[in-house]
Amino acid sequence: MEPVELRAIVSDLRTRHADATSFLDIEGKQTELVSLHEQASAPGLWDDQERARSVTSRLSRHEATIKHVHDLGSAIDDVDILLEMAVDEGDQDSLAEVESELGSITADLALLERESLFFGDYDDRPAILSIYAGAGGVDAQDWAEMLLRMYTRYLERSSMSFGVDEYQEGEEAGIKSVTITITGDNAYGTFESERGTHRLVRISPFDSNARRHTAFAGVDVIPEVDVEQIEIEPEDLRIDTYRASGAGGQHINKTDSAVRITHLPTGIVVSCQAERSQMQNKARAMQLLAARLAEKARQDQLAEVAAIRGDQHEAGWGRQIRSYVLQPYQMVKDLRTDYEVGNINGVLDGDIDGFIDSYLHWRRGELYEA
Repeated sequence: MEPVELRAIVSDLRTRHADATSFLDIEGKQTELVSLHEQASAPGLWDDQERARSVTSRLSRHEATIKHVHDLGSAIDDVDILLEMAVDEGDQDSLAEVESELGSITADLALLERESLFFGDYDDRPAILSIYAGAGGVDAQDWAEMLLRMYTRYLERSSMSFGVDEYQEGEEAGIKSVTITITGDNAYGTFESERGTHRLVRISPFDSNARRHTAFAGVDVIPEVDVEQIEIEPEDLRIDTYRASGAGGQHINKTDSAVRITHLPTGIVVSCQAERSQMQNKARAMQLLAARLAEKARQDQLAEVAAIRGDQHEAGWGRQIRSYVLQPYQMVKDLRTDYEVGNINGVLDGDIDGFIDSYLHWRRGELYEA
């Protein structure tokens, strides 16, 4: 590779590194580190183990990100110096070394750039993902279960973990609804791409005439928040208990351990049946309620801003985002990013990285345009 080409690559790497540094808000992270170090060294930190884990985890992530950015910047500087020395001395071996180093730096920078796609205020929070069967009868309930399998297959191959909060079986097949909580690095930022209506077109296995049917399922994804962050008045709640149903532990269908909480002013309803005791299910349901109230407040604010700006775009999970077509051809297409895949079986088996990445790039592009 000629020196002029190598210089162009170095210049491009500097620009990309600067963009990633900006989106990662390194200055903000360095400022926050001061506070995180103070919290981590506080004597009573581990009195609240959940808070302690949150502080230490955030501290380690910030330190790792800052080090990654610094190391990459230094590597670009070093290879730039090596390039100029090689050009001045006409050293072909050194030019070959520069080319090799640039390949390694480019690969490393790609990892940093993906990390820079997670710039949202809640991207690093746990994600509460709910799936609801929509129009399409039993096909929709079967479709909702297929989506649940798609996500769990993806999660099983990732470093994230998840737990089932609520599960409602379908009457003939599939599920009516399910809610899971996903934890891990950038859980909400990763699964935000899935919020919306998912459309399935296929030959229905429930139609004796083997006709093509269309089914819909809604996916709602919100970030988990601390209950203490949201003011909830006890008199605004109606709390009901019932017997848990569906797959689960030995307590299923034996005690009234499941809890359903209705927030009367908003009509928001949350349920939890995953824990063994009614008290644990109530505590978890309160966490789910706090997250949904926080999300409602954010959506109300966005709607108010949209009204002022005259923005007519629909906001909310009810907007169709992706089509999965099995008949008369095979194709999965995201209607926001235009990203499409022909291997629909792979997608339904959890291979959704391409859709997630294309959404993250699309989201950043939307921010630039705004």
